[in-house]
Amino acid sequence: MVATMVSGAMQATAAVLPAEYLEARWYAVQTYANHEKRVLQQLGQRTVEAYLPLYESMRRWKDRRICLELPLFPGYVFVRLALSDRMRVLQTPSVVRLVSFGGHPAALPEKEIETLRQGLTRELRAEPHAYLKAGQRVRVRSGPLRGLEGLLVRKKNGRRFVISFEPIMSSMAVEIDVAELEPVRQQGVRN
Repeated sequence: MVATMVSGAMQATAAVLPAEYLEARWYAVQTYANHEKRVLQQLGQRTVEAYLPLYESMRRWKDRRICLELPLFPGYVFVRLALSDRMRVLQTPSVVRLVSFGGHPAALPEKEIETLRQGLTRELRAEPHAYLKAGQRVRVRSGPLRGLEGLLVRKKNGRRFVISFEPIMSSMAVEIDVAELEPVRQQGVRN
């Protein structure tokens, strides 16, 4: 009888909570500075699906060169969870908060995170970039980042594709062949 009462209480709670509290979505978690890898490890121990995009950076000292793996979005780790489980994340040491708007955690587009996870490989060099909101809007039509939209910018003799994540006000850039890009038509603009 106790099991039936608990089951009934859980069903009643599920009926009251909005779907977003029960459905797993991607969220950005802000961490203390330089604690991203530690947070990723601790989230794994708590069985929370987490993702930390990294890039390689070559550093030189007087006597040697070293290749470091650094967070592509410093201060952030991405987690996939139902909001009803958010305390497992918020109670993790070195976690500051879930990125929110108006006091409500902001879900990230599933497609963008999955494309990043699959597309950011050793062959595709990504680096942090200054946050951009304006510029020539393009979409990747082929390759590992297919479907992502971003901005096309010039850098020295080449062009770079910049993807901006508004919730964390951060951008990343990848070198990409311009032939893989197509312009995105702006809404309300006629050609």
